[in-house]
Amino acid sequence: MEVAVLVSPTAGRGRAGVLTDDVLATFRSAGLSARLLPATTGTHAERQAADAVAGGAGAIVAVGGDGTVHAALQAVAGTAAALAVVPAGTGNDLVRALGIPADGLAAARAAAEDLAAGAFRTIDAGRTGDRWWATVLCCGFDSAVSDRANRLRWPKGRRRYDIAVLAELARLRPVELTMVLDGETHTLPVTMVAVGNTPWYGGGMKVCPAADPTDGLFDVTVVGATSRLELLRTKPRLTAGTHVEHPMVTVHRACRVELSAIGVTTYADGEPVAPLPAVAECVRGALTVVGTGRS
Repeated sequence: MEVAVLVSPTAGRGRAGVLTDDVLATFRSAGLSARLLPATTGTHAERQAADAVAGGAGAIVAVGGDGTVHAALQAVAGTAAALAVVPAGTGNDLVRALGIPADGLAAARAAAEDLAAGAFRTIDAGRTGDRWWATVLCCGFDSAVSDRANRLRWPKGRRRYDIAVLAELARLRPVELTMVLDGETHTLPVTMVAVGNTPWYGGGMKVCPAADPTDGLFDVTVVGATSRLELLRTKPRLTAGTHVEHPMVTVHRACRVELSAIGVTTYADGEPVAPLPAVAECVRGALTVVGTGRS
């Protein structure tokens, strides 16, 4: 089998680039033909991955964070090609959800063993327009934070998001949103909505704690209108997923989620996906994954 190794050299402050040679050696020592796809931008990564799958690659190995995984996903979802993830970024939320080893080389060895043995697992994937996503699609407060952080040129790293959070808290207002869940319409003021194929987003926040990527349904976490103080008080509970017990939070399940509001953008896998209105569809078994320790 030919394996294409997609590397984002800057992911994890350079960790992905450091791992590259060892990852290639791991797949080759398992008897696989591994070639390097050095991504310079997200668009470049998607194009390289798509060309590799069209050329017969049996798997794309994403070495990096959730952004690299998202790029690889556009090529493999809905095809027979498999996805392997070697975590080397800051988020790694799909890694958490699938039980992939957190250590990069351990993850590479697990994926190589699965590919050599023909051990695959299929999971669901989300689709919004022409974009595939694997973890959580969100809109509202958190997508506004991402929008602002992406516009900032300083500071670098995580502090840029901290500043964006403070700025968006200062202008916090509920958004009037219409949500259609498998044909059932709800119109309500919301602080944020998270549509989860898997539980985690944002580097370890368990926003949709019961989401299962094999059941053909999304878990939809809705945070209603709330104050700045109450939002700050509740945010630490996201790590454990206990925020869903708060009276301002409701959880729904649906296969098709239609979202409509003015001036709101959706993000999924940490990447911008589409402005509202948008539709998220759960496509059952659309993604083949390896290296999870389960066949």
